[in-house]
Amino acid sequence: MSPWELVFWLCVALLVYAQLGYPLLLAVLARLRRRRSAAPAPADPPTVSLIVPAYDEEAVIAAKVSNARALDYPRDRLEIVVAGDGCTDATVAEAQRAGADLVLDLPRGGKIRAQDSAVARAGGEIVAFSDANATWEPDALTRLVAAFADPDVGYACGQVRFVNDGGSNQEGLYWRYEMALRALESRLGSITAGNGAIYATRRESYIEVDPIMGHDLSFPFNMVKRGWRAVYVPAARATEKMVPSIEGEFTRKRRMMSHTWPIVLRGGLLSPRGYPPLYALMIASHRALRYAAPFLHVGALVASVALLGEGAVYAVAFALQVALLAAALLAPRFELRPLLVARYYVLTTTSVAAGLWDWLRHGTPAGWEPAQGTR
Repeated sequence: MSPWELVFWLCVALLVYAQLGYPLLLAVLARLRRRRSAAPAPADPPTVSLIVPAYDEEAVIAAKVSNARALDYPRDRLEIVVAGDGCTDATVAEAQRAGADLVLDLPRGGKIRAQDSAVARAGGEIVAFSDANATWEPDALTRLVAAFADPDVGYACGQVRFVNDGGSNQEGLYWRYEMALRALESRLGSITAGNGAIYATRRESYIEVDPIMGHDLSFPFNMVKRGWRAVYVPAARATEKMVPSIEGEFTRKRRMMSHTWPIVLRGGLLSPRGYPPLYALMIASHRALRYAAPFLHVGALVASVALLGEGAVYAVAFALQVALLAAALLAPRFELRPLLVARYYVLTTTSVAAGLWDWLRHGTPAGWEPAQGTR
């Protein structure tokens, strides 16, 4: 086998395994493993502090506080905390007016430091977190907190569903695939990533991380390294407005990946120390290979070009890759679902490499701006 053939088949095999083989492996393992029996709920529910970090969210913060106050969790055991991160608008005043129990007017330090400050001031045994533009279903907090009846659980995230107001973003298709993987990972042990719209930790399991490293990725694997489980609770549901366009989703994911790469390369994600063997396989399959995807695609494309004339399989592979790129380019002119899905896949895969470039070139700021069209 020539070097180019080795590159081609290795790249293709890893891409196919990451997208199709890994889900099938999880499904087989889940069928073989007995389900965990649910731990009995405590007689008295734990006290909870629901923390909402907010930067210039005056348009939505009152509705968020109202949504939190309407949750069916016992009101005397729920503390609603809004952590204003150097707001330049009326976010703090609106949160106070809407009835938040504790409103912090903090200097600008970024989302993570706002959350850290809120946890230090909060009184709950469980600290839950939500985005300012996320709407929780009435029973979401009760279902989320129920996961902590299991003493091994240190982190739990719920299910966020994206609402599309007539845009052309294909995030919902990807997200359903991602949630299916998350459910299987949770059943087998622990998830490899969460989401910022609806999640919670025990107070004693909360971790202060580098302010450029978001909780979504850094919390689950760090919980596992510390002996906790990180689980997915699909019955705890929230909704969040989707970025309207595929191009906007590219920008959002590019920004997210500029926060992700520091976690991957220097935050401990790739270090197997502290991982059970199955979880190490999950991290390698779902995280490392996912982030390697743009480079694997480039490797497969270059190798297929180098191998043209060496066999029909390489010509077909080259043609399929060109067709994918052509479909992505045609999608803005012909808004057909297959073309839009192709464009979504190409742009979001490219965003992984773009985020790495941004981080290496000029670093990643701790502060953040709401994604355009999500408020």
